[in-house]
Amino acid sequence: MLHYQIEFDDYRQHLVHVTLRFLADPVQILTLPTWIPGSYLVREFSKHIERVKASDEAGRELNIQKFEKNKWRLFNTDHELITVEYDVYAYDLSVRGAYVDQTRLYINPACLCIGLEGQEHKEVELEVFLPDELKHFQLATGLPSKSLVKGRYTLKAENYAQLIDSPFELADQTRFSFEANGIPHEFVVSGKHAMNAARMQQDIEKICATEITMFGSAPFENYTFMTMATADSYGGLEHPNSTSLITPRDDLPKMDEPAEPTVAYQRFLGLCSHEYFHSWLVKFIRPENFASYDLNKEGYTSLLWIFEGFTSYYDDLILLRSGVISQDAYLKLLKAQIDRYLQNPGRFVQSVSESSFDAWIKFYRQDENSVNAGTSYYNKGCLVALCLDLGLRLRGSSLDALMRKLYDNAQQGIQVNERTVFELCNELTGDNWVEQINHLINTTDELPLDQLFPEFGINYVLKTDKSLAFGIKVTDKPEGVLIQSARRDGAAAQAGLSANDVIIAIDGLKATAKLLEKYSKQEGMFTVLAFRRDELMSFEVKAAGTELAEVELSVQDQAKATGWLQA
Repeated sequence: MLHYQIEFDDYRQHLVHVTLRFLADPVQILTLPTWIPGSYLVREFSKHIERVKASDEAGRELNIQKFEKNKWRLFNTDHELITVEYDVYAYDLSVRGAYVDQTRLYINPACLCIGLEGQEHKEVELEVFLPDELKHFQLATGLPSKSLVKGRYTLKAENYAQLIDSPFELADQTRFSFEANGIPHEFVVSGKHAMNAARMQQDIEKICATEITMFGSAPFENYTFMTMATADSYGGLEHPNSTSLITPRDDLPKMDEPAEPTVAYQRFLGLCSHEYFHSWLVKFIRPENFASYDLNKEGYTSLLWIFEGFTSYYDDLILLRSGVISQDAYLKLLKAQIDRYLQNPGRFVQSVSESSFDAWIKFYRQDENSVNAGTSYYNKGCLVALCLDLGLRLRGSSLDALMRKLYDNAQQGIQVNERTVFELCNELTGDNWVEQINHLINTTDELPLDQLFPEFGINYVLKTDKSLAFGIKVTDKPEGVLIQSARRDGAAAQAGLSANDVIIAIDGLKATAKLLEKYSKQEGMFTVLAFRRDELMSFEVKAAGTELAEVELSVQDQAKATGWLQA
């Protein structure tokens, strides 16, 4: 067994002290992951490791050498009991790292627990020691745990892979328990908030039960939601039987939350639904090459349009099917997805399969050019899932049936490759889907939404009522109007203006976002003065707005719509 001891005595300095004890191989390599499963970016967790020391059973200091950015080597230690100690700087409030202060101790072991090459299969015991002043904190985790003494907890993992995919939190918490289809769940919220816990429990129970029922069973025996409430942070990360969420406190249900959830609360429910769905699709059903991870380097797949896209399709649909939101509310959420897709010029540049493969260098590294050069495997993947679902239903099947097939296969050890969805669509309908699916995922052609919606009683109307002034997204700043992004087809970009330029005047008048909007609707050419870095530049810009497409969705045939929406 590998034994980790985690101490938080220096929490005010955001430091965690880690002690690892193990029986070493003759030449023992120690390694820390460079990325965390479910978040496809090399995050270089080892940059936060400080003062690594090693000693033998007699307390003699050993030579431990770092030879790669995230790897250390011990020599001549065959079957000796070795102790390795180090500190970790932990001040990352995201769901992917570690965060330690007087209000909360949150740990993703992937960024904290150095592992042993060749000993990944061994059982793991992790002991947590709290300083006296924090012993009142409660523990939340998906791992089996026990506490025999106040302020000291013991967590168990079957192996290193389970350990690093199981975060834990210690904090003052609001929590409740419930069962969904007989499976125990825990819901935990930390941070300052005024959540209506009864309403939250009512809605989350329905969501969880609906997802379990859809698949027929769950790939976990218990489940924990861990939520951190903040002013404006947002995100989530899935784990086998838990999820870490971070949300604006205003997105949590209010004491007077209306029967139809507010837009803010819908967003949080959608986040919960999304990460919970990942317990099936990502943590249990995986790309073939993700059956086991190499966390030292990127793991490439062009299938994130399935794993994130399908999940993004179901997260809001589950809210409707569970009865948590109304049909009208769901259609508004779906409209927002479609509008986001239609207003992204990068959809004509990058296919959704290319977007999946390039996640490591593009999706998590957004810049001012991203809107022009890329598409989101979440957003377009969601709409590809919609097209597949409607297409399958026209042929007597559904995406629900395909998801259950994927789940059945995974239970038999069969994971997802590039051909899987093609083959399952063929199996479910008897038709050849190669051309149709290739069109959806490997081209930048428009999706056939206008053809599919009418078949299900939905009126789909494309409109261009809105426009983006000069084709630029801007925000008012004290120094002028900052260009946040510039569409390549917009009048501003055509004149030479770029993202990060600060417009100070238009035709001799002090620039504001409102003035830009006014001038874009006139005719003629205008002189725009802007700073690029610290250099003043002049541009001749043609008055124009870039049309923004959006859709109207309305139900024309309720019976046809119900067959899809409530199936």
